[in-house]
Amino acid sequence: MLSDRLRFRDIRRTSAFRLTIILGSLFLIGIILQLGLIYGLTARELTARSDRILRDQARQWLAVPAAALPARIVTDIGRGDRDLNYGALFGKDGSRIAGNIDHRVDIRSDHPIDAEAKGAPGPIRLLSMPTPAGETILVGRDISQIHDLRERILIILITSGGATAIGMALVAFALSAEPLRRVRNLQRSARDIASGRLDVRMPIAGRRDELDQFATTVNVMVDDVARLMDQVKGVTDAIAHDLRSPLTRVRAQLHRARQFPDAPRNVSDLLRQAEADLDLALDRFAALLRISEIEAGARRAAFAPTDLAALLGDVVALYEPLAEERGIALTLSVKAMPVLADRKLLFEAISNLVDNAIKFGRSRVSITVRQSGRELLLEVRDDGPGIPQEEREAVLRRFHRGAKAAGYPGTGLGLSIVAAILHLHGFELELVGGRPGLIARFRIAPAGVPARPR
Repeated sequence: MLSDRLRFRDIRRTSAFRLTIILGSLFLIGIILQLGLIYGLTARELTARSDRILRDQARQWLAVPAAALPARIVTDIGRGDRDLNYGALFGKDGSRIAGNIDHRVDIRSDHPIDAEAKGAPGPIRLLSMPTPAGETILVGRDISQIHDLRERILIILITSGGATAIGMALVAFALSAEPLRRVRNLQRSARDIASGRLDVRMPIAGRRDELDQFATTVNVMVDDVARLMDQVKGVTDAIAHDLRSPLTRVRAQLHRARQFPDAPRNVSDLLRQAEADLDLALDRFAALLRISEIEAGARRAAFAPTDLAALLGDVVALYEPLAEERGIALTLSVKAMPVLADRKLLFEAISNLVDNAIKFGRSRVSITVRQSGRELLLEVRDDGPGIPQEEREAVLRRFHRGAKAAGYPGTGLGLSIVAAILHLHGFELELVGGRPGLIARFRIAPAGVPARPR
């Protein structure tokens, strides 16, 4: 049975959740790619601008006479125009002639690189150019802003990605929870309909979406099924009701004919067999009308707290002579406890089960009641041939008799009456293999505890 509580594993399996995650992931990837492209183009443009400034400054220094170059380098560095914070002139032997770069960096000429300068707060962009005199000029520019931009964009990527992912999950949950609740309501209604409550209809939210269209279609189908079943039941009940009186009269005539003193013995035997067949037919008609009466729910007004122990004691007292006659030990194990039920109907249902158990049992039949959570489990167990697994649902239908019941008297309607009574009470009937025999088990709600909806 499905739980009413929505669990995450149920929500994440919904189509709405999966589609939201897929579309949200695509959106997130698009945002990341867009920010990455913006960062790449911005960093590239800033780097190219720095390189242009470095080359421009290097060309200006190369145009200065060799004797005046050291002083020019010192003056330009001190002035700090265009963020040119670093520069130096190195001789052929690698010694520094002027500037604030401590040692010469071996890099290719006219190929700027990012480097770390001693005493600098951050990385610098460094360009090396040779002079006509064989000396080397190094020009540097602070690029910490570009690195700060990279870090900021990385932080933006991480935070925006995380926030988008969390928001996407919340949106997916919100979009999936309500449809899943509606599906749960549809499933609950479907279980009620499957249990025989054809008055139940699928809930319609009024949104005219696919769930409402599905619920409307199912409701129309259930209306048609209920109408057809009512027609079939009406015909069956009418036949049973209309034929019972004439068949009763025919049986009475046969009985009187069998009483004639001059009737041949073979004719009397045939009349007796005909009476037995008519009795069987009348029993079946009576059972059909009884099922219809129970299924109509006309007996709900008689529901009241009922002492289950006393009721089972009456059942055992009724069937104990029959059990002794057949050599079967009939035992009862139950404590005094009240249940909410129609005493006569519940007595009839349990009596049918006990009668079947004695009919098919070999040496023992036991009736036990035990607690299971807030419910009671009543079990009628026998050690007979049992019912095969594949027939346990079928025997609850009208007129179906199991393959092992062919040699036993019966109408094939006893368990149908039991099922109808339990359905009226909201109880559940379960047939379980007893190894050997059969266990007829059903759940009973104690008085004060509402029965499960059927």
